[in-house]
Amino acid sequence: MEKGTVKDFTFYSEALQEELQLLIYIPANYTPLYKYNILIASDGKDYFQLGGIPRLADELIDDYEIEHLIIVGVPYKSVHDRKLKYIPSGEQHEAYLRFLAHELVPYLDGEFSTNALGACRGLIGDSMAATVSLLAAIKYPNVFGKAILHSPYVDELVMERVRQAQHYEALSVYHVIGTDEDEVVTTDKTVKDFLTPNRELHSLMVEMDFNTFYDEFKGNHTWKYWKPDLKRALIENFG
Repeated sequence: MEKGTVKDFTFYSEALQEELQLLIYIPANYTPLYKYNILIASDGKDYFQLGGIPRLADELIDDYEIEHLIIVGVPYKSVHDRKLKYIPSGEQHEAYLRFLAHELVPYLDGEFSTNALGACRGLIGDSMAATVSLLAAIKYPNVFGKAILHSPYVDELVMERVRQAQHYEALSVYHVIGTDEDEVVTTDKTVKDFLTPNRELHSLMVEMDFNTFYDEFKGNHTWKYWKPDLKRALIENFG
């Protein structure tokens, strides 16, 4: 099996007024003769290191289980930085959404041979990074056609954004949550119920007729359970 390459690069975001260190997985035998799908991961370093997404993509592409795919990891700088950018109450949240849709996507389309269609672009994230992936896809449905959510953080602001969503007919949402996520110890050491709000979010999406895949796995709010789900997530969305 041939291995793709992972490149580190620095990207200056006008929207955020800061430099971001990004990771890009480029499949083996990349050629401009093909058009490649794009998957952007917030919590990017976690998907690359804890999730092992480059190696998984190598396997799935090699076995013809998924289409050609470039994966971009956007790491967060700190726990505080994550909150500022990923949840609706964060001061940099809107700017981060603009960065994803108006800066990162055009850059990728310029640098690589990509399928420049929303249906061929996805966002993926876990916890708060899943939240921002969903909200970016809802805000820019023409830019992003897929949102892969591993145990998103859901509060009333998130529910309100979903209620107000428009033009989401072409968006497909892949949404999983663990049955043991009713008592999650968060980074600020408080205990939160993730399971109930996720069930409410799923009910709302069904009611609004979102194109959604939903499953509850036996497990908790950790990479021990998200990592094994990645294979199904990639095949469901890019198979």
